[in-house]
Amino acid sequence: MAGVNYAVSFVLIQLLHFTVATKQPAMTAPAMAAKLKELGSGDAIESFVDEITHLVRSQVAAVLGNVLVVFPAVLALATAIALATGAPAISEKQAEHVFESLHLLGPSLLFAAFTGVLLFASSIIAGWTENWFVLHRLDSAMHYNPRIMRLLGAERAARWARFLRENLSGFAANISLGFMLGLVPVFAAFFGLGLDVRHVTLSTGQVGAASAVLGLQVLHMPAFWWAVASLPFLGALNVSVSFYLAFRLALRAQNVSGVDRSRIYAAIRARMRAAPLSFFKPERTPPTGAA
Repeated sequence: MAGVNYAVSFVLIQLLHFTVATKQPAMTAPAMAAKLKELGSGDAIESFVDEITHLVRSQVAAVLGNVLVVFPAVLALATAIALATGAPAISEKQAEHVFESLHLLGPSLLFAAFTGVLLFASSIIAGWTENWFVLHRLDSAMHYNPRIMRLLGAERAARWARFLRENLSGFAANISLGFMLGLVPVFAAFFGLGLDVRHVTLSTGQVGAASAVLGLQVLHMPAFWWAVASLPFLGALNVSVSFYLAFRLALRAQNVSGVDRSRIYAAIRARMRAAPLSFFKPERTPPTGAA
């Protein structure tokens, strides 16, 4: 049920044209791999680093957007539940456990890195699913299948085929990620591995729900501030691990040599030293007609 809850929520977010923070799009690795094809040209390395800054920037924006909205939203929802039912959304013991589980000095950072692997895996599943759909031309099969056309009509069949072609990758990524977030910790516990997931958006929501239960006294609890301090690190590890795996996949897909890899790493380090803010906000472009 936890997996179904996550999957349905993520699909709803997709259909509303919103974004799940840290979810690695299926096209991330192919986009980087396409840039790596041009390594022979003069400014190819800089162009590739530009692509990386754009991808990182979009992930940072998604994380900030999710976190800044989910905390007050969950806080308000938990408060409304308490007022409507006369009982808190979760017990005080559960609220205290939330802060303990998200403690910065606990295993949360390890779990956040593991969650980054799941985020990358969902993008791979999304890519496989879309490739299978395109390879077998299922959009054309839906569009021209006589039974489907009789059932839906030609216009509606074409519309459904186009809708699936445009959204299937997102459905596969969101559904697979939802079930992995819900099921992997349970399977890991069954085998005694002790692994859990720490997604920055979900963890922020947990902090919001726990804060609503404990009230203003939460501001005087060290455990609360330790949990809050862990949130930026959870987001950073979610993004960096999934992004690094996509980056490694792109390098392997294009069989980039050791020398070229060294050049790429050196260019990324140079960009981080010269323009670190370019990974977080776009550079200002001069007005049209300016010198």
